[in-house]
Amino acid sequence: QRSSLRRFVGNYGQELVVLLTIVLLFVVVGSYNPRFLSETNMNSIFSGNAYIAVAAIGMSLVIISGHIDVSVGSMIGVIATMAGTLAVSGYPVWVAWLVPVVFSVVVNASVGALVAYMRIPSIVVTLGMLSVLKGGLISATGGAWITDMPPAFMISQWRIFGIGTPVYFMVVLTLLAALYMRFSGFGRSIYAVGGNMEAARAAGLNPERTVVGVFALHGLFAGLAGLLFATQLQVIQSTVPPNLELTVITASVIGGVSILGGTGTVIGSTFAAILFATIGSALIFLNVSAYWLRSVLGLMILATVLVDMIRRRRST
Repeated sequence: QRSSLRRFVGNYGQELVVLLTIVLLFVVVGSYNPRFLSETNMNSIFSGNAYIAVAAIGMSLVIISGHIDVSVGSMIGVIATMAGTLAVSGYPVWVAWLVPVVFSVVVNASVGALVAYMRIPSIVVTLGMLSVLKGGLISATGGAWITDMPPAFMISQWRIFGIGTPVYFMVVLTLLAALYMRFSGFGRSIYAVGGNMEAARAAGLNPERTVVGVFALHGLFAGLAGLLFATQLQVIQSTVPPNLELTVITASVIGGVSILGGTGTVIGSTFAAILFATIGSALIFLNVSAYWLRSVLGLMILATVLVDMIRRRRST
C-alpha cells in the first residue's frame, strides 16, 4: 500500500499540489471575505475561464509530444471572429460552430506537418503562424466589434442545472482527454514520441504521423476554446486576446507537463487554469493589484521548471 501511494504521489504530485493550493485559497480568502465564495464569483472563476482550460488540454498534448505552439492565442481570436461573423451573417448556428473548429483543425494539422516532415522547430513555425493570424485578422476586420448575435449561438451563456455550459465542456473534455491519453494506443504514442523520438521509431511507431495527429487534436481543442470565448459576452472584438497564448502554455507547465516533453497530464493543466482564475479573483477580494498576477505566474513557472529539471537529473 505504501509503495502504491508513493507511486501515485510521484506520478501526480504536481497535480495534487495545484489542487491543494486551490482549496487553500478558497478557505483562506473565503474566511477573509465571504463574498469570494458567492455564486457569482464562483461562476466567474469556473465558467469565465473554462475556455483557457480547454485550450490548455490541447497545448498539453503538444508539449508532451516535445513541441510547443505560441500561436494558440491568435487562433482563438480568429476562431471567435469567424464564428461571430458567420452567426450574424444569417448562417445556421451549427455552421457558425462547425466551420471555425474545422478551420482550426486543418491549420494546426498543417503546422504539425511542417514540424514533422520539414523538420522545422515548432516554435519557429508557430511564431510565423502567430504573425499570419494576428496580422490577417486585423487587416481583414480592422478590429471591428461584432454584435447582435442570435441567442441560440451563445453557447457559453446556457445553464444546465444552474451551472454554466463552459464548466461541462471543461470537465467532460478533460476527463475524455485524460482517459484517451492513458488507455489509447495513440495517447501512449504521444508520451513515447515526446520522451524519445528515435526510441519510439525503433519500437515501430511513426513519430511524424503522431506529431501531425497531436497538432490536429490541439486544433480541435483550440477551436472549442474559441467558441466558448466568442460566446461569453454579447459582443466580440475582432482582435487577439492579449497574452492568452502565454496563459495557456503556463497552465500546461504549472499543471505538471514537462516543458521537455514526455510527461504530464491534462488534468493538471485544467487545475492550473482554475488556479490562475482563483488567484486573480483572490487578489481583487484582498485589495491587491491584479497586476501582481503576472509576477506570481512567472515565479510559478520558474519554480515548476526548476523542480522538473532536478527531478529529471535525479531519475537519470
